[in-house]
Amino acid sequence: MGLCLANSLIARRDFVAYDQLVRYKWWSKHGYMSSTGQCFDIGSATSQSLREFERRQQSFATKHHISLDQLDSLSNPDLLAKFDVNCSESGAAGNGALMRLAPVPLFFYRHPTEAVEFSGVSGIITHGDQKAYDACRYYGALIVAALRGETKTQLLDNNFYLNHKPWFNNKQLTQEVMNVAQGSYKKPGGYSDGIRGKGYIIRALEAALWAFCYDGNSFEKGVLDAVNLGDDTDTTAAIYGQLAGAYYGYDKLPQKWVKQ
Repeated sequence: MGLCLANSLIARRDFVAYDQLVRYKWWSKHGYMSSTGQCFDIGSATSQSLREFERRQQSFATKHHISLDQLDSLSNPDLLAKFDVNCSESGAAGNGALMRLAPVPLFFYRHPTEAVEFSGVSGIITHGDQKAYDACRYYGALIVAALRGETKTQLLDNNFYLNHKPWFNNKQLTQEVMNVAQGSYKKPGGYSDGIRGKGYIIRALEAALWAFCYDGNSFEKGVLDAVNLGDDTDTTAAIYGQLAGAYYGYDKLPQKWVKQ
């Protein structure tokens, strides 16, 4: 899904949530941008949102007299503004919103306020809980800060949100996300201290930041630590890798992994 999101940003040269949903739909139905040529491991919240998106597309086509074969390439800004892209059921707060996030802050990092807001919107279109929106905003801000050269100490500062409040349009974070931002992940014992790589977005965010905090400045160690937490291992590692990749850069990737 991250590749679908990146492809949309590049193709549209902008943040177009409708186009992102179209590409996610192609992935789920046809394996678009998949490394295997087929969709696999799609979460229930994403699956539900894409079914709802298709239903809304069909209703929208009927109402506005648009042929079905033109729906996926819709680009008229007036029509796009009328389409409700928030297709998630309320309360959906899975980690799928966070694991695909990186293309948004990468694309908009020169404009932090837009990067942070679009990070939140990119998540909420398939995961409708406020916690998903805020987790994506916070993590998007961390990636932007890493790309703009902030130190690891600055990124992991318990006052990161307060120090970057203008990036968030001065909008508060939900308490659960704020707890993470204020250092709930700073538990050296990791798993024995209760850190878990669960499907719930708050736990996933906490786990990824724990791995980043204690990785000894080693991308390889961080990924392996994230995976070794168990549970939703690939997603925890993917979330870690977005921030760690932005901070450490391509040259710090283990060469044996790159060659494979």
